[in-house]
Amino acid sequence: MDTALIPEGAKRCPIWQFILLIVVAGAVALWGIVALILIYMKGLNQTNMNDYYGFAVWIWADLTVIALGGGAFFTGLMRYIFGKDELKYIINYAVLIGFICYSSALLILGFDIGQPLRGWFIFWHANVHSMLTEVAFCLTCYFGVLSIEYLPLILENRQIDKVPFFHNLGHSMHEIMAVFAATGAFLSFFHQGSLGGVPGVLFGRPFSFREGIFIWPWTFFLFTWSAAAVGPCFTIMITRITEKVAKKRLVKQNVIDLLAKISGWMLATYIIAKIIDTWYWAVVTGPSKGFSLMDFYSNNPLYGIWILVLEIVICGVVPAAILISQKGRSNSIAFTTAIVLAVVGVCVNRWVMVLQVLAMPVLTFESWVMYYPSWQEVATTILPLAYGVILIALSYRYLPIFPQEQELNPIGE
Repeated sequence: MDTALIPEGAKRCPIWQFILLIVVAGAVALWGIVALILIYMKGLNQTNMNDYYGFAVWIWADLTVIALGGGAFFTGLMRYIFGKDELKYIINYAVLIGFICYSSALLILGFDIGQPLRGWFIFWHANVHSMLTEVAFCLTCYFGVLSIEYLPLILENRQIDKVPFFHNLGHSMHEIMAVFAATGAFLSFFHQGSLGGVPGVLFGRPFSFREGIFIWPWTFFLFTWSAAAVGPCFTIMITRITEKVAKKRLVKQNVIDLLAKISGWMLATYIIAKIIDTWYWAVVTGPSKGFSLMDFYSNNPLYGIWILVLEIVICGVVPAAILISQKGRSNSIAFTTAIVLAVVGVCVNRWVMVLQVLAMPVLTFESWVMYYPSWQEVATTILPLAYGVILIALSYRYLPIFPQEQELNPIGE
């Protein structure tokens, strides 16, 4: 029965290995579900959030997975709107990764709001002056777009495709996918930007406060820019991991090279803008609020000046320089290093814009306050990772995710 569901002409691991992977990932997910139930039953007292930290690890994880899921909207934009036809060989996987990231983001928001049963208040009693309202609307709508983009892949399952209705439905949806790609890019621009705009307008938190254009602080644009730059890198990284686990090539190198080159130039322009933003913040915005640059950093191990060097130089300038160079992309070690550093860089950026913002003292009688998440927070943060592994495993085994797989791995060779 299992063999009949596997894409025709594809080879998969024995069913016992597949089940073992699902069981291991399922055990991790179960740990997260137990923590999730405790939070739903007992509320946010299961966390270590306090008067200093109204936002904590969950919001960092939420902003991070949304940024990493940016590969879906940007790859779709390049493929369907700008006509980069080679990307059709990786767009399916980009959509799957985006679907996982955005569903994980909604899951995290579901238990972060404290009273999940009242989550519908966001939509029915919308605060039209809140950027978080706009984020909630755009996140939900874009998740709907990703669901629509993911549905044709499900309909292409070998057994489902035999049903004429589903076959015709999947074919028809493929023909209008450009409309959903454009819609997704539009929605992503605003919610990615608004997520950056929230810390940017916190005038009582000088670490994150920024000047801007009209009502939009610079962080509005930098968040969107970084997601478009690093999202494709995350897609490439997960693709490479999948190839290692499957022990086969799944996407041709020219496709990876094109996506990496585009991502590299996006990262290069982003990091230039980020350097300009940081310089202006350090010499103009910060001093206007009574702070010098070093007031924003502490001697403690977590928030020293090293974290700024890590984000901008090591995880920004270095990977950008490698990815825009043909020689750098041709060197497998340098290429892998660049992809990983870029992903780490956006994680660090979201970390400082959520947690360092709150850790830094803003009054004379305050000191640096560190945050240590409870095990419930850790478990629920890891839950989306386990869920992602399970969905990737199921999709790879039973759906034709990679169009070039059979060409690159002919059966019998």
